Amino acid sequence: MTDLFSLAGRTALITGGSRGIGRMIAAGFLAQGARVYISARKAAACDQTAQELSSQGHCVSLPADVSTTEGAVSLVAAFSTHESQLDILVNNAGAAWGAPFDDFPESGWDKVVDLNLKTPFFLTQAFAPLLRKAAAQRPAKVINIASIDGISVNPLETYSYAASKAGLIQLTRRMALRLIQDNIVVTAIAPGAFASDMNKDARDHGEAVAARVPAGRVGNDADMAGAAIYLASRAGDYVVGSTLVVDGGVTHAR
Repeated sequence: MTDLFSLAGRTALITGGSRGIGRMIAAGFLAQGARVYISARKAAACDQTAQELSSQGHCVSLPADVSTTEGAVSLVAAFSTHESQLDILVNNAGAAWGAPFDDFPESGWDKVVDLNLKTPFFLTQAFAPLLRKAAAQRPAKVINIASIDGISVNPLETYSYAASKAGLIQLTRRMALRLIQDNIVVTAIAPGAFASDMNKDARDHGEAVAARVPAGRVGNDADMAGAAIYLASRAGDYVVGSTLVVDGGVTHAR
């Protein structure tokens, strides 16, 4: 039982790992002994975060634009220069767009749906050989970062974001049933309010947001790290295709 939540000896790659939820998960994995690789589109930010997290363990920056298949292939190639297998893939890179229904642009649809829904599928596909190699010894893990907005309705007009996250939750189920045959366990996390550059409301108006959360606060680093560690570790081996809601009760209150 002492090793139930350990990630010692495991490799992990987290997209969108330079900030926000991705960084929270990266720090948590490092604390549990994993060798962590983070990717982000902005190289300088990715490099800086990896340098800062390196004080906690093995953390390497692999900048890439995973919104394209070419970017996904280049990320696999970069990762492969460091490791021969991948134990944990966290599909966290994402985007949001808000606009009134009558004015919502096609660009705001395509950017969000491609990154939030298309990328997790094709990046997992690209890393499948390395995940299968790890799975020969113990279950490999794929964790998709969804959102409670894919489960219940946010009053904001974020049409493509809500649709993409709902789709990702269903995609997680479909991928899970196929990949468990290869000893690859696919799950998802649906975060609620966590302070980040994407959720500026929780970041800049934490008290006001906390007043709408049954738990009385916004999520913190430990809340997100704990959920991800659970799913990534031996503790989560029998959780297949499910989405773990981490929101302080907001989904139920909605």
